[in-house]
Amino acid sequence: MVEMLEAFTEGLFLVFAWKTFSLMLVGIAVGFAVGILPGLGGPVTLALMLPFIFKMQPVEAFGFLLGMSSVTATTGDITSILFGIPGEAITASTIVDGHPMAKKGEAGRALGAALMSSLVGAIFGAFCLAIAIPIVRPLVLSITSPEVFMLAMLGITFLASLSGEAVIKGLGAAALGLMFATVGLDPISGIERYTFGTLYLWDGLRLVPATLGLFAIPEIIEMAVKGTSIAEAQVGRLGGVLEGVKDTFRHWKLVLRCSALGAYIGVIPGMGGSISQWLAYAHAVQSSPNKERFGKGAVEGVLGPGAANNSTLGGAMIPTIAFGVPGSVVMAILLGAFIIQGLVPGPPMLIPEREGGHLTLTFSFVWIVVVSNIITVAICFLFLSQIAKITYVRGSLVIPFILLLVYLGGFAENNAFEDLLVVLFFGVLGWIMVQLDWSRPPLVLGLVLGPLAENNLFLATDNYGLGWLKFRSVLFILGLIVIGTLFPLFQRWRENKNRPEPLPGQEPKKPVPVSPWAPVFGVALALVFAWALWQGRDWLFRTRLFPWAIGIPGLALVFMQLVLDVSGLFKGRGAGLAERRDERAALVRRRTTAISGWIIGYFLTLWLLGFSLGVLLMTFLYLKLAGREPWSITLALTLFAWISFYGIFGYGLHVPFPKGLLLQWLGV
Repeated sequence: MVEMLEAFTEGLFLVFAWKTFSLMLVGIAVGFAVGILPGLGGPVTLALMLPFIFKMQPVEAFGFLLGMSSVTATTGDITSILFGIPGEAITASTIVDGHPMAKKGEAGRALGAALMSSLVGAIFGAFCLAIAIPIVRPLVLSITSPEVFMLAMLGITFLASLSGEAVIKGLGAAALGLMFATVGLDPISGIERYTFGTLYLWDGLRLVPATLGLFAIPEIIEMAVKGTSIAEAQVGRLGGVLEGVKDTFRHWKLVLRCSALGAYIGVIPGMGGSISQWLAYAHAVQSSPNKERFGKGAVEGVLGPGAANNSTLGGAMIPTIAFGVPGSVVMAILLGAFIIQGLVPGPPMLIPEREGGHLTLTFSFVWIVVVSNIITVAICFLFLSQIAKITYVRGSLVIPFILLLVYLGGFAENNAFEDLLVVLFFGVLGWIMVQLDWSRPPLVLGLVLGPLAENNLFLATDNYGLGWLKFRSVLFILGLIVIGTLFPLFQRWRENKNRPEPLPGQEPKKPVPVSPWAPVFGVALALVFAWALWQGRDWLFRTRLFPWAIGIPGLALVFMQLVLDVSGLFKGRGAGLAERRDERAALVRRRTTAISGWIIGYFLTLWLLGFSLGVLLMTFLYLKLAGREPWSITLALTLFAWISFYGIFGYGLHVPFPKGLLLQWLGV
């Protein structure tokens, strides 16, 4: 114990050595920018930074790399809240309630809550790493493949249940996301699944372009249709920042529970922040007595994910350091840093230096995470009032820059124009889901959890047959799944039963109108599931196991929702739609068509002319033609957009942007 305390203290002094601290500040600056820029991603940037650590000492190298990695989730919340675009894949859930708060003029409060809960979560996760080293082995090895598969299904069910009265829609969306996750080559048999014969889809649908399209494109369309700034209401001078900080301590139990959840999920190899954020959000909903507030700007929906996705890093480091088993994608890349520095994860990292180990270095990781997050949050709070004011800039100035970030983020992960098609596809799907009141987060979680769920379903079936269904742990989790699915339906039934009868002369509550397009979308989804099942009829058992296990329930759920939509139309629930067929509806259609043309036109311009010319041309055209901005503003912002694009991605990160198709044809 004395040796542990000595190493813990010495680790703190190592961090504050001038060279280590300076490199950590550089890493923080890089991580700050990466978190705010959508799509670039912490893992990609971490991989790009590995060549710089060859001549560094181990503590300097990890100060630089962990300083960068530990702040991306914190700063990613800023973009998610202000623009409705996930700055990081692990901050996508913050959009669900954080962006509606920004729209209501509570951007400062949402940012204050996100930053403070992130700091608490980061410190919690770091100290979980510090105290868990001696006891981590039984914790990790106690979870087998059946439990991992059932935990994945539990997370999806809980998230789908937050769809309010539309639980079937939530579960159907989750099933669709899981089916999307099966696209590509089967990792065992090598059989193509739903690739349409294209090499691009062999690796499956990438999460970053899909998430950008699903969340960002509908927000861009909505902003253009409304013709306003992101925020629709004004706030005081402080913007509610201190109120957001107070919210963290008002709901301290929720913040600590979600921090613990994030740390535990991080310990389980292969799960990580993309999963823990949604499970934390689902827990925030399930534990709240007022679930109807979520999705409309509930601060708890910001606090839970903010704490979880920052504590996950500390949890993910536990199996990485102790066993060399990466707990996340970031940790998998970080293992490369261990190799570069000549370090071996495992027992040597837990042995004091006098015995030939690196225990002090291990504890320095704890302090790097803590200090990095304290510095980042302090810097954010200093400039938070200025950052929150971004939400009051008129939409015509913001939209071209958001489009630039969306397409750059979609392209930069894999340097493939096909990723931009994925952005557009999921953008259309996301907009349709918003219009027809289908929840998008379950789809994203299905896409994230799909590979993990499929691998563990196969391992469970291969190792135990169907006997794993009788495991006590599996039955317990199955019971939670059933409760999580049925409880919202029971709650809805109880509310309808206890609703008082309308008083004489009082209008009874009208049912929500059903769009005539809802059955059309339902039929389309049913055809997708049916086609997917038919395609797998001749595959090997292992190849078709997961698509069939998901496709059959998915088809049943979509069919059930289709019946409800059709019955709603026949009962006259669509009568209220006629009231919206007025001049306002015509204006909405015109603006929707116009912004859709700009979104597609932006892609075509990038495809034909390349990024260097396309960014310059489309930013100028949108500001001048769509925004009708003065020449001075148009030219200044166009130049700023191009310099920012070229300086960060072209010159700074050396992203190889290809020439446009038209320029290739002309031989330019």
